Amino acid sequence: MMADESNTGSIAAAVAPDADVKAAAAKKKRSPRRRKTAAETGRAPSEAPAAKPRRYSEQERKEKLKLIETQVNEGKGTLKHAIKSAGISEQTYYQWKRTVKPVEQKAEKPLPVGEELADLVRLEEENQRLRSLLAEKLRAENAELRKRLGMD
Repeated sequence: MMADESNTGSIAAAVAPDADVKAAAAKKKRSPRRRKTAAETGRAPSEAPAAKPRRYSEQERKEKLKLIETQVNEGKGTLKHAIKSAGISEQTYYQWKRTVKPVEQKAEKPLPVGEELADLVRLEEENQRLRSLLAEKLRAENAELRKRLGMD
């Protein structure tokens, strides 16, 4: 026997009371939250405050970087292990390495004085002269190619 699609009122009425009973039984009532006391609003005693970051001097940084480098070069362990044994994080290691390198590179390059400065000026003048000759030669070559191709 097939159900009449137009007659849904009695079925809906029969299903609705069961659904209300199940929904009421499934929902539990919660007690209201209790308020925190003044002692509870701060940190728990088991939570230690964050350690204050240690500041290393330039000399200490260089020493630690050198120690790490020697450990790695001697094959005493991996880079990560050497960094941990030095007592710093990987991020700190790479930041220190980046800041120390440019300073060392500047110190290695002496400034030219006297005759060296004159030689440098002479070389720069010759460089400019050669560049202009090359540019002139390329322009002439370009013009000749344009003529051959009939672009002018």
